[in-house]
Amino acid sequence: MTVPSDRRSRKRLATRQSISIAATRLFMQRGFDHVTVDEIASAADVGRMTVFNHFPRKEDMFFDREEEGREMLRNALQRREPGVTPVETLRLLAHRLAAEDVPYLRFSVRSQAFMATIEGSETLKARARAIRDELAQTISLALSESAGREPADPDADLAAGLLLATWTTAFVQAHRSFQLKQDAREATAVFLGLVDQGTLGLKAAMAGTPYA
Repeated sequence: MTVPSDRRSRKRLATRQSISIAATRLFMQRGFDHVTVDEIASAADVGRMTVFNHFPRKEDMFFDREEEGREMLRNALQRREPGVTPVETLRLLAHRLAAEDVPYLRFSVRSQAFMATIEGSETLKARARAIRDELAQTISLALSESAGREPADPDADLAAGLLLATWTTAFVQAHRSFQLKQDAREATAVFLGLVDQGTLGLKAAMAGTPYA
């Protein structure tokens, strides 16, 4: 996430992060549906309206990295190396993020608790599905822009859907691997192996398009 340069923006970002951290801790301890906004405000030492100023919906406090993920995908495609296809660019992105040990690709006891919190709430599961759909639109648009095609390009839509299916499967299987073996390195290897395998199929499906 880009750190704002001015003091006021930095303070606002710090407040947002403080609310998200407090909310996520409570959600993971007690379950999303059993935590109130007033309790989150108290834990973060802010007012109720301050919480809503930063997060219009309660579930946004849990999925607070959503926009960061979109920006990361857009930037990867906008800045891809000459001669590297969009599909390959995103495969390489997965490997880079794993090497950098970013929080959302970290397989640990804490990440298991994060996933369990989602599974325990219909609201969070519904929001996760909505985020996935929104990500598909973001990727499709970024792909079409990277190839100089019009928005809503059918090939870009197909590529985005296949890509998300690959990453989602890889992510879920990596968490299952960690749950069984408690080995973060092996879980990461499972994730990257499935991303690589899925990318091969994606390239075959997109053969003849500017995306592969």
